[in-house]
Amino acid sequence: MRVAIFDTKPYDRRFFDEANDGRHDLVFFEPRLSYNTAKLALDFPAICVFVHDSLDTRTVKRLSEGQTRLIALRSAGFNNVDLGAAHYYKMTVVRVPAYSPHSIAEHTVGLLLALNRRLHRAYNRVREGNFALEGLLGFDLHGKTVGIVGTGKIGTNTARILCGFGCNLLAFDPYPNPVIENELCGRYVDLDELLSESDVVSLHVPLTPDTQHLIGRRALNKMKEGAILINTSRGQLIDTAEAIDALKDGRLGGLGLDVYEEEDGLFFEDLSNQVIQDDVFARLLTFPNVIVTAHQAFFTAEALQNIAKTTLDNISEYEETGSSGNAVSLDQVKA
Repeated sequence: MRVAIFDTKPYDRRFFDEANDGRHDLVFFEPRLSYNTAKLALDFPAICVFVHDSLDTRTVKRLSEGQTRLIALRSAGFNNVDLGAAHYYKMTVVRVPAYSPHSIAEHTVGLLLALNRRLHRAYNRVREGNFALEGLLGFDLHGKTVGIVGTGKIGTNTARILCGFGCNLLAFDPYPNPVIENELCGRYVDLDELLSESDVVSLHVPLTPDTQHLIGRRALNKMKEGAILINTSRGQLIDTAEAIDALKDGRLGGLGLDVYEEEDGLFFEDLSNQVIQDDVFARLLTFPNVIVTAHQAFFTAEALQNIAKTTLDNISEYEETGSSGNAVSLDQVKA
């Protein structure tokens, strides 16, 4: 099958070419998919997109006017696709439900450790010949309470790592995972209790209308004073302006982000010779107790191998059967 792959970097091409093994005719495009760039895909029965490609109603309609019948997401999330439009135009949407939950869980804990022990500040100090310890005081994770919001594969793996540190775990999820209470050191509570009792809160839920700005003013006011907040899921889970206010008045003790609600146009690009135009993001970077990484939690060799393999397997399955076990349905959105 001929596949147009959008928003690609050299590493995408490397891992997809290795996993393809001649199965499909892959054509790589650097631009992100949008209404304006959709014309590049008009002769392709399948397209492959990433998290910042925009498949709104207009774009999906434009794709439907060509040969495109399959939208293959090389991600777990599908909030950037108008699934109603895809369903209307009889397009199948497939995704990679779990590519490497270990990579994101490990990055989550890495952000937490770096924030708590001020590793980013210590690194810069030592390079400047400053070996003073003042301002670098952290706390033992052992015995602290960590709240895991969302206990799918990534959240559960994060919980497993933190259980190994000797943390007390609280969890919130509308669909509890028995592993949390039966095998790990956690228990399920409601979200308000989790926020008020946790020294650390880590977010692992998809972006839906119900979870957008899940952590806003009300939630931040519920959190224990001085708690650390980590988000390696989707940027729009946090109201950034409200988080900045909480950082300014000291209610929020630290913020570790691998995602940002307005990251499109920032992340995955080298802007080192430009002035950042996003004033909210620029303000965020001024805080000494904030660490931002540019959506790299997934970025391990194992994850990229799994993403490429599963995406191409999805395409092959669709080509052979007209469907896929990893197809996204409208019921999943409503759930």
